Amino acid sequence: MGAGQSRSSNTLVVPQANQALEQLKFEVAQELGIAIPQDGYYGHMATRDTGAIGGHITRRLVQIAEQSLAGQFAR
Repeated sequence: MGAGQSRSSNTLVVPQANQALEQLKFEVAQELGIAIPQDGYYGHMATRDTGAIGGHITRRLVQIAEQSLAGQFAR
């Protein structure tokens, strides 16, 4: 990559998934009692809180994938 170019590892393969992930982020944060900044800037949040949200989202996505796969093989 050239100078000044960076590659984000956060690019979604399915752009439409962004809305679902945002909704999931808010649901998880609410369950954990963590307030999401209204302006979308996470720089003032504790790393522990952002990590907790990310960890719970990952667990939830794994559960969804496992259930989906289990449904495919149960036929």
